[in-house]
Amino acid sequence: MSGSEKTAFALFFGNRGFFPASLQSSARREMKAALKAMGYKCIMLDEKATRHGAVETPAEGRVYARFLAENRGKYGGVILCLPNFGDETGAVAALKDAGVPILVQAYPDELNRMAMDQRRDAFCGKFSVMDVFTQYGVKFTALAPHTVHPSSKEFAGNVDYFDRLCRVVNGMREMTVGAIGARTTAFKTVRFDELALQKHGITTETFDLSMVFARVNAMDAKARAYKSKAAKLKGYSNWQGTPDAALDRIVRLGVVLDELIVENGLHALALRCWVELQQYMGCSPCVLLGELNDRGIAAACEVDVGNAITMRALGLASGGPAACLDWNNNYGGDPDKCILFHCGPVPSSMMTGRGQIHAHDIIGTVVDKECTYGCNVGRIAPTPFTFGSMLTEGGRIKTYLGKGKFTADKIPAEFFGCAGVAQIDSLQQAILKIGYAGHRHHVSVTPGHMIEPVCEAFGRYLGYDVMLV
Repeated sequence: MSGSEKTAFALFFGNRGFFPASLQSSARREMKAALKAMGYKCIMLDEKATRHGAVETPAEGRVYARFLAENRGKYGGVILCLPNFGDETGAVAALKDAGVPILVQAYPDELNRMAMDQRRDAFCGKFSVMDVFTQYGVKFTALAPHTVHPSSKEFAGNVDYFDRLCRVVNGMREMTVGAIGARTTAFKTVRFDELALQKHGITTETFDLSMVFARVNAMDAKARAYKSKAAKLKGYSNWQGTPDAALDRIVRLGVVLDELIVENGLHALALRCWVELQQYMGCSPCVLLGELNDRGIAAACEVDVGNAITMRALGLASGGPAACLDWNNNYGGDPDKCILFHCGPVPSSMMTGRGQIHAHDIIGTVVDKECTYGCNVGRIAPTPFTFGSMLTEGGRIKTYLGKGKFTADKIPAEFFGCAGVAQIDSLQQAILKIGYAGHRHHVSVTPGHMIEPVCEAFGRYLGYDVMLV
């Protein structure tokens, strides 16, 4: 599932026999119509499979569990709807092995409809479901307001939240990240534990740069893949002034990265980007990483696997691209602003305009500058953003999350790379928390504020340690 694809939901309807049956049939119609209007697909148990197509008893719960098993892969989350009080034991039997996040939703009562043939008591029933799910260890999500009608804007907001949470959970549970090249010896800031990642469902595949170089050198420039990649890249940025030899090497490397992604089912990758690529291939890979991120493949530089994984999560939540940046500079004397920067791997869609391919001004001080072209230079567009990072420690995955905004503040024209001025409330305190926790100088960012669903996905469903800054 791509980051922009909305989650399909399985609908569950809880019932308790001494409440009116009409509440069930109307809820089925209203829930389906509301989700369709919001652009979500859903599946429901046949109305004749159980009494009213709802679940009250453990036996009916087992019918629903079989329904989920038969439709595995067709849904990414379950919405547990309580048109009335609902039965907790039947819900446990139905959903204890659902394998996806569960949103508990309860209908509100109306003050002019409180007679026994009209009242719901779902307000109380939601408490009971949450209680018994907790007893059984069934993970679930419950949002405010405690009761909410499917036609309300509050329900639409809850579904949007739950959709983002589901995309993160489902996209992270079975993911593969590629580490291309060994960690640069001096960069101990990007060390990680493969086994800790594997315990959380994240597989790491490693590739030696020598293999990449061999495939780059063996490539036929007349091949369809080469021509397609060249056309794509020429339209992605401004290449004026870039040597033809550098463009050729970047195109070749781009084709090889695409092949590795397909051959190994990679959802994310982290590349050793200096200085061997410049020394032996004659290019910098920055623009390729940005273009991959715009395609929904999280791609980090400096073999920072932790941030490649974080970028994947943030991109799933936002439905858009992510970028890996450095916590790089103070912004004058403003304590709540800093410059976030990298050499040129920022996705074009996050920039103020089409970038300019440039030589690498930093690496160009130690190797021939003509061999360093490939940085997509520009400025990051003003936008709210969510940020975070990840490391492994003692078999655990430790993350932090925060939010801020990129401003329209100016950065000197001579400042190299792609950068933006970030404004973050209590930035100085946030930096101290991040530093004391042992996190690296890289940070992953994605446009938009969606810290809450990512935090719940990480902590409640995926078992990561989460620190908010």
